[in-house]
This record gives sequence, C-alpha cells and structure tokens, in this order.
Amino acid sequence: MTPPRLLLAAFGLAAAVDLVSLAVGFDAGHTVAKPLLMPLLALWAALRQAPRLLLAALLFGWGGDVLLLSDAEPAFLAGMGSFAAGHVCYLALFRTYGSRNAVPRARAGLLALGYGTALVTTVALLWPDLPADLRVPVAGYSLLLTAMAYGSATRLGLFAGLGGALFLLSDTLIATGVADWPQPPGPDFWIMLTYIAAQALLTGATLGALNARRAPAATYGEMRAV
Repeated sequence: MTPPRLLLAAFGLAAAVDLVSLAVGFDAGHTVAKPLLMPLLALWAALRQAPRLLLAALLFGWGGDVLLLSDAEPAFLAGMGSFAAGHVCYLALFRTYGSRNAVPRARAGLLALGYGTALVTTVALLWPDLPADLRVPVAGYSLLLTAMAYGSATRLGLFAGLGGALFLLSDTLIATGVADWPQPPGPDFWIMLTYIAAQALLTGATLGALNARRAPAATYGEMRAV
C-alpha cells in the first residue's frame, strides 16, 4: 500500500473509531481519535502536493479540535479562534486557486441570498439565549463561517460547496448546544459526522481542482516535447 493510501486508510479508521465511540458513549475513544483526524488528513493532502493554505486550514482545525475537548469557556473561545483562522485560510485558498466561474452568476446570487438569510436568522434567534460574553464572538465567527461556505460553493463547485454547507451545519449544532436549545439524540455524533465529512470534502475538492489545473499544463508540456 502506498503512503497516501495508508494515510487515507488511517484517517478513515480514526474517523470510524471517533464516531463509534461517540455513538456508544466511549469518551476515551473520542479523546484519542479526535486529535488524530486533521493531522492524518493534512499528511495525506501534503503527499498529494496540497498548497500550504489548505494544510494551514486543516491544522487550525486540529487546534480547534483539541481545544474543544475541554468544556471550559476560555478553551471554547480559543477553539473558535483557531477554527476562524482556518476559515480565513480557506477563503484565501478559494480566492487563489478557485474559479470565478465555478457556478453561474444566477446560482451564485441565490446562494448569497440563501446564506445571508440563514446567517441573519440564525444569529438573531441564537442571540438572546447565548451567554452575554459569547454573543459578539459567535456572531463574528458565524459571519466568517458563512463566507467560507459561500466561497467554497462559488469558487470550487459542488463537492466543496457541500463541504462548506456541512461545516456550517456542524458549527450551528455546536452553537445551539451553547445556547441550550433542544438537541437531537447524540448531538456530538452528528457534530463530528458533519465536521469530518466537511473537512474531507473540502480537502478532496481542492486537490481535485488543483489536479485539473495541472493537467492542461502537463499536456501542453508533453506536446511541446514531441
């Protein structure tokens, strides 16, 4: 088995252990598996010649993962800050390597309207139930997260857009928990399932877009060599 496939298999195994541990209430398994996820995905991406911005986004995600293992409010704020830095990296990544024509303008406009409405509605509904000292940080983070989700769809297309939407869903579940809203059964399982899928889709879509850009250049070089 090649190193990239071995790392991808290890990532899949860590994800499975984490999700099963959450499903059965095995906290130790979650504590061990969760911090392994993003480093393994980042190493796999690095072997696939991923740009530094993608690796930075994944490693900031790892920082957030580790910090959110603690229930303390300072750790929550620090974790949110780490994820926010990751979203900045994603936005820069989409701008640098994405395409302005990934989706038609009409669809981009509808996405902007939908995400904007979702942002305003969610923050307005959560605001009264959030702890007072978390309201502004959560609102600011939500704006950045929504911009990342929108950029993923409009710059890299369907699979990246799905990843951005799942990231938004995952963090919305976290925010509703902080606001003490009613939660679905096993909320941590759904949070991690959507988060793992989001990071994997964003990573795979970015690498796919880069490979597509490299392919014409390689073909052109081969034609010149003939």
